[in-house]
Amino acid sequence: MTGPDPADGRQGGQEGHGGQVSFPKAVVLVVVAVVLGILLLRAATTSPSSATGSGPTTTTTTTTTASGGTGGHGGTTTTTTTAPTVQPSKNVKVLVANGSTTTGAAGFFTTKLTTAGWGTLKPVDASTHVSTSAVYYASGQQANATAIAATLGLQPSAVQPLTTSAPVSGTTGASVVVVIGSDISSQATAATTTTH
Repeated sequence: MTGPDPADGRQGGQEGHGGQVSFPKAVVLVVVAVVLGILLLRAATTSPSSATGSGPTTTTTTTTTASGGTGGHGGTTTTTTTAPTVQPSKNVKVLVANGSTTTGAAGFFTTKLTTAGWGTLKPVDASTHVSTSAVYYASGQQANATAIAATLGLQPSAVQPLTTSAPVSGTTGASVVVVIGSDISSQATAATTTTH
């Protein structure tokens, strides 16, 4: 029987295990590699407008928990949360159109969006009256439109692509067009009543 080879540098009983990584460490390495891959892929495919800060950003949080069992092998739980966050920007031009019968509704909501930090254009009247408010977005502005809808208390279903079917003429220069319907125009009336 021979003992450990001093020139080998390994202790007895470790032969054949050199360079192996424990299971929990391997799981953590794989998770880190996947997260880095996702981040690099997103960075490579990000549009120039969102890279300058005027568009959406994404926050990714990854938590990995390895529970030890016999021999260090146990269950592993990985939770990844991705939440889009959009900051109001003066570079996003919002056109508010009054599609209700409430006088001054477009001006009221334009002021509300300006106060929230959005860039706004002069308010206008819609070409028709609408009962349900809608937020229309130009190409590349969907995340901003969704954030604006939330600011106004509208559901994400109110957000639609800007096409010629929007009841507003002269939308040139607008990133987002908000058409105020009778569903939220009463907010303008309530604000006017309480300020007198």
